Amino acid sequence: MSALLDAVSRRRSHSKVTTDAPSHEELLPLVAAAARVADHGALRPWRLIEVRGERRRQLGDAFVAASGVTGEEASRLAAKPLRAELLIALIVSRRDSEKVAVWEQDAAAAGVGHILSLLLDDSGWGVMWRTGPLARTELVRRVHRLTDAEEVLGWLYVGGVPADSRPGVRTAIDPGEYLTEL
Repeated sequence: MSALLDAVSRRRSHSKVTTDAPSHEELLPLVAAAARVADHGALRPWRLIEVRGERRRQLGDAFVAASGVTGEEASRLAAKPLRAELLIALIVSRRDSEKVAVWEQDAAAAGVGHILSLLLDDSGWGVMWRTGPLARTELVRRVHRLTDAEEVLGWLYVGGVPADSRPGVRTAIDPGEYLTEL
């Protein structure tokens, strides 16, 4: 098995991570590599936003305000962005193009997020891609300072892998059921 196939095959989401997180400088080469994703027209219709420290609390407050929940439910919702010291917001940043459809731009942005999650995992970090119904609310858009052509695809929650971590188990597939011939 190649090193790449092995790395992809062992990737698992980590719903719980430690307070360790990669630095901005550690992220840069991973982002450069993730930028190699298939991208029709080389539009680079994506960007990434590091969410650290107090900004995570602001995101939690936006979740609560956008949802309208109160009490204990609001406290739980506000705490969601605090599950990791680093969140990386995955932003689709659509470009005007006669040749490249919107769905292709969304796919390129999602591809960057997925490749970045693989690279982080391969670098020893715990990662989980999270999203939900609040990702595209106006209050969450404002926290991220999005333009009219941008939307949040989700967040990579990134941190250290706990010593007692048991990442989620994904059932193996029969690839023949998913790869067919025309």
